[in-house]
Amino acid sequence: MNEPKKKSTWRHFVDWVNGEEAIEVPKKISFKKIDFNKIKENFEKYIWSGRKKAIFYLVMCAFVCTVFIAILLHTVSALPYFGGGNNPASNEVVQRYIESGVEETGATNIVAGMILDYRAFDTFGESNVLFLAVICVVMLLKKDKYNTTQQEIREEKEDEMFDKEDDNTILKRIANLLAPMLFLFGIYVVLNGHISPGGGFSGGAIIGAGLVLYASVNGQQNMQRFFKYKTFVLINVTCLLTYCILKGYSFFTGANHLPNIIPKGIPGALFSGGLILPLNICVGMIVACTIYGFYALFTKGEI
Repeated sequence: MNEPKKKSTWRHFVDWVNGEEAIEVPKKISFKKIDFNKIKENFEKYIWSGRKKAIFYLVMCAFVCTVFIAILLHTVSALPYFGGGNNPASNEVVQRYIESGVEETGATNIVAGMILDYRAFDTFGESNVLFLAVICVVMLLKKDKYNTTQQEIREEKEDEMFDKEDDNTILKRIANLLAPMLFLFGIYVVLNGHISPGGGFSGGAIIGAGLVLYASVNGQQNMQRFFKYKTFVLINVTCLLTYCILKGYSFFTGANHLPNIIPKGIPGALFSGGLILPLNICVGMIVACTIYGFYALFTKGEI
């Protein structure tokens, strides 16, 4: 006959939790068999190993901070003195921006020509900073099935019901009238950034304000019909990669004005400035998504 298999300790425990098995507890526990010296020795080893890790982490933190501070101090020491001859405000850089900016960049807006042609590398870094900032907020605040409690789910449903039942007709009518106007004005500022005051940063801020206004009045659920998390990620990644590809040569040549992929056109015309117009569009979309992303994550925890 086949002998019954012996239950494992875990199986005994599961059966006991389910009430299928009783565990006999000895009436007397013999403390003589317990080696307290061994327990004390193991405990001290555990504590000491934890202390060694803590000391290692503290030393590494101090080392990294020291190196970072040293790099910053070295950089500051290499900067020109205030009012010195090598200061950018006192040398030929500003003069070249003003006198040769239109000819070399094709943009009548000197600021747009400066930040998207002469200093395109800096603007690309600023766009990456915005993207990284909103991604960090996504990692910290975005809600999903792993970090959402039942109470939060109930509160979200109550908020959705409140948004549906809220019959503030005047506010909704005005907001729904203003939102498209904000979108159009923001698009105008972005597209005309190279020929008039404005550009990607200011136009993107206006478009982002329009998205926030629409979402705050009509609710997050209605907003997600055309602007979801996938849309947010796709726009940001596409715009950053497009910027990097279009203006990548500036990162390696010091923006020495190699031939543009797009002709510079006639200064003052809409299709002028070479790559400045598409770069303005990329920056504007990144800024708009960043502004709305912060609003959505801090209010609802999702985009």
